[in-house]
This record gives sequence, structure tokens and C-alpha cells, in this order.
Amino acid sequence: MLARRGLIGLAIATAVGLPARAEVYPSKPVRLLVAFPPGGPSDVLARIVGQQLNEELGQPVVVDNRPGAGGNVAAEIAVKQTADGYTLLMANNSILAANAFLYRKLPFNPSSDLAPVTLIGRQPNVLVINPSLRVGSVAELIALAKGRPGQLIFGSSGNGTAAHLAGELFRLKAGLDIVHAAYPGVAPALSDLVGGQIHMMFATSVAATPLMKSGRLLALAVTTAQRSAAASDLPTMQESGLADFEATTWHGLVVPAHTPASIIGRLNAATLSALHRPSVANRLAGLGVEVVGGTPLEFSHYIKAESTKWGDVIRRAGIRIG
Repeated sequence: MLARRGLIGLAIATAVGLPARAEVYPSKPVRLLVAFPPGGPSDVLARIVGQQLNEELGQPVVVDNRPGAGGNVAAEIAVKQTADGYTLLMANNSILAANAFLYRKLPFNPSSDLAPVTLIGRQPNVLVINPSLRVGSVAELIALAKGRPGQLIFGSSGNGTAAHLAGELFRLKAGLDIVHAAYPGVAPALSDLVGGQIHMMFATSVAATPLMKSGRLLALAVTTAQRSAAASDLPTMQESGLADFEATTWHGLVVPAHTPASIIGRLNAATLSALHRPSVANRLAGLGVEVVGGTPLEFSHYIKAESTKWGDVIRRAGIRIG
């Protein structure tokens, strides 16, 4: 009888235009799209954060890897989903700031089709060289490169990647004639750097640290604006004489555009709560990630600034993919 009365009440409310009780978000599992393969930095980061969001949201957060086209495959899937908070994308600097300038045509617009939730963190890159160059600072490397135009090679983990763009920024700011060599990933690039086939590279601190500690590579500087906890003994590129040089790999959560502000706020609060847990901060530090956090608006401003910077570098360097 009570159940019947409840149904009658709902029918009456609907008939007279009264609002039915709103669904509490979230009420079902949440999908977290990752734009890169399992085991990589983005995937590991997503699984650490996703595990904590399970607890914060009270619903399973299911990681779904959709690699391809520098992150564009996962981003295209994300923008086509209903804007209801049940699809998240672990995005990075490529997806949100660089790809719009690298690719002649994208099936989505990063600035209008995706809405920011929060900037999770940044990974500092390190300028590493083969010790055979016999230089001990960025200034000495620049002097060597200027004395050997067109002869020094910098490697990267692929065209348009953060490592490539950092190298191009270095080339442009220092006024160098150095050659780019793209590799299908960071591991083969570092292997050739150790072997002497290439001379320098910007690599994440996590990838480069073991080779630095063994003496097989020499680190000259970090690419963050301030010194990094991941390599506190290294000067920044700015301290080394290159004004305004900053080139990090960063990661953040976004959702399809037009997701309700209340849901974005809920996701932002849940993510910040997860990031503030010491266990999470420690695990991310192990990946070389410096936790940032912040509001959706702060993340939006950051994306715009990064897009402007890297769009200019890409145009000046003449980089195109596809």
C-alpha cells in the first residue's frame, strides 16, 4: 500500500509540474578514460587517483585505456559521451595544449568540447646528455652546439611529445642549430643516448634518474620554474640562463563540456581530497609527480597559457603531424 501511494504521489507531482527527487551523483560506476597504454605514466597515475576516487565517490571508478594518435583517440571518445559526470578523461599537455596545433584536423576542439576539473600534477623533465660531450653546464652545452652547428642531435619519445617540444623550446631560446631524432618511446631514445648515437634529451626525471645515478648519463638542469624535489641538486633552465624556460609534462582531469557545474564541483572536491592523502602524495612523488590540485577555473587558465606557449613553439618550429 505504501509503495502504491509513493507511485501515486510521484505521478501527481509529475502531472502538476512539481520536481521529482533529483538523482544523487554518483549513483553508478564512473569511467576514467586513459589516452595511453597500460603501464605508462598516465595509466599509473590514473589508477592511483582512480583507486582513491572509488572511496571518495562511493562508486567504482573503472580505468579504460584507449591509446592512439597522441591521446586524440581517448579524447574523441570522451567528448562524445553524455555530459553527466560518468565519463572522465585523464588528459595531459598533449591533448589539451599541443595537439590542436600539431594536427591539421582534430575531430574535437579541446577548448570547447572538454571542461576542466583539476590539474593533478606536473612531472619535471631533465636535460640529460651523454658524458662524452664533456660539458658540465647548460651554458657549456650551448657553446659547444654553437661551435658545431647541425652536428648535435637531441632525441625525444616521438614527434610532438613533451620531450620533443622541450627540445624545440631549447633550440629556439638558445638560438641553436641542433637536429631532432624521434623515437617510438622514451626507452629506445635513452638507450641510444647512452650508446652515443644521439647527444642530449629532455626526459622525465623518473625515466632518467637510474641512468643518472649510474653515471651513464649526465644531468644538466631541470625544466621546472623552480628547483624540483625530484632532483633538488640540479639548477633550473632559467637559472642556467634561459629566461622563462619551463617545459613540464602535466596531467589533469577533464569531463565532456556542459557537464553540470555541481557535478564538476563534486569531482573537484573528491579529487583534491584524494590528492591530499599522504599515501597518494607519496606514491605520486615516486613517479616524479609534483601535486598541484586547484579549482576548475585555475586549471582553465593554465590550459590557455600552455596552449598559447606551445602553439607559438610549434608554429615557429614548423612541426606538423598528419
